Amino acid sequence: MKTIIVVDKKGDLPDAPFETVTARSYLTNPDYLDDRKTYVLNLSRHYRYQSLGYYVSLLAAARGHRVLPEVMKIQDFRSMKVLKQITQRLHDTIQKGLAEIHSDSFELSVYFGQNVARRHEKLARELFGILKMPLFRVRFENRKSWIITGISILSVNEVPDDHKPFIAQFAGEYMSQKKRYTKPSAHTHYDLAILINPDERSSPSDQKALDRFVRAGEKIGFKMEIIFPDDMNRLAEFDALFIRETTAVNHHTYRFARLAETMGLVVIDDPESILKCTNKVFLAELLQREKIPTPQTIIIHKDNYRQLCDSLRFPTVIKLPDSSFSVGVVKVHDAGEWEERLPPMFEKSDLLLAQEFLPTDYDWRVGILDRQPLFACRYFMARGHWQIYDWNQTGRNWGKTETLPLYRVPDFVLKTALEASNLIGDGFYGVDLKEVNGKAYVIEINDNPSVEAGVEDDHLKEELYLTIMRSFLRRIEHRKKAH
Repeated sequence: MKTIIVVDKKGDLPDAPFETVTARSYLTNPDYLDDRKTYVLNLSRHYRYQSLGYYVSLLAAARGHRVLPEVMKIQDFRSMKVLKQITQRLHDTIQKGLAEIHSDSFELSVYFGQNVARRHEKLARELFGILKMPLFRVRFENRKSWIITGISILSVNEVPDDHKPFIAQFAGEYMSQKKRYTKPSAHTHYDLAILINPDERSSPSDQKALDRFVRAGEKIGFKMEIIFPDDMNRLAEFDALFIRETTAVNHHTYRFARLAETMGLVVIDDPESILKCTNKVFLAELLQREKIPTPQTIIIHKDNYRQLCDSLRFPTVIKLPDSSFSVGVVKVHDAGEWEERLPPMFEKSDLLLAQEFLPTDYDWRVGILDRQPLFACRYFMARGHWQIYDWNQTGRNWGKTETLPLYRVPDFVLKTALEASNLIGDGFYGVDLKEVNGKAYVIEINDNPSVEAGVEDDHLKEELYLTIMRSFLRRIEHRKKAH
């Protein structure tokens, strides 16, 4: 397996033990698209959401490359609550490792699981085994016993120059050893929380649907409770979390999912599905790699969007990577509008998508759970508009819907939807497709599909809600047996 180190600038890591490439080159050079036998050590200076460093880890996963750090680990560092939860089992190791420290505080820099001082090797290795971040620093304070009071990612340019040879050495040693670490065990119960946000403009389930979820869960045997965005501290009371609020990575819904997962809860939407589905750049690369039919899609950035303009056929659709409910999606009709609309969108993300416009009267939505089709709807375009939702109208304006029994859905639509969602996982997904000349094209895969009373449940009725609750029960019992 080939190893490459990704940096912002070529001189960021002198004497690197492997080929060094810049983040922009990794993202845009086609030489890095096809070779799946690649291990990427991402030492970008920044991992902030939708930065180049973030996209290196995200698209490495889409390309089938192994990568350190993974995007989920990057997101862990956004929440001290999550970090404390996943490091709490190291209490004894911390006390032993810092027993000889006589000051009130101590900082430990960890480079690929090692510290320059060998006496801290065990603590550094175990912290790295949990956090899986190439460079990070941990602050400890002695309050009768040593506790972690801060954990932060280290940028390679923040490391002292005399430590950079150690980084190169430790990176080489890491790749030669590939140590494995055990994960903390989970515990289970039989209480299920549904997370909602009453203030959300367009939620995935209306009140009638939420009531039906609660009744179905109680019928299965769950103790059900609706919780809200300020209830994160209560997650330990539950064994399962069902998120019925529109999800996003840079958002409390992701932090809920990740914290719940680290605590051993069964979670839908699970954090990995949120990471993958809410970024259309990731989905574009993944679907292209696996040869799933999609409208022609091009990833654009600040350096290539002007050149690409000459080769595009207008109209074309421009999307922010984390757009949802038709927000953050614009249709561009000509080169002048292209030049006008893109710069403001680049202020929100370093990468955007340009997608071929395929006009149809409706989009298919296939709901999938546990790798099986659950429901299928046809969402028609809003009147006088090219999308299902028209947010330019006063209030919500959307087209009519039609929910069909699965036997009335074309086989090629179901087959394509399943092939796409199986690339994400076994959770609860809504695959949006366009049907053109007897072929299905995947538009996107949603991790948080809408379930509204009288729409998605129009055919299955109560059975739709019962099926989802049974899935939670199976997952809980499976975890219980596994531990």
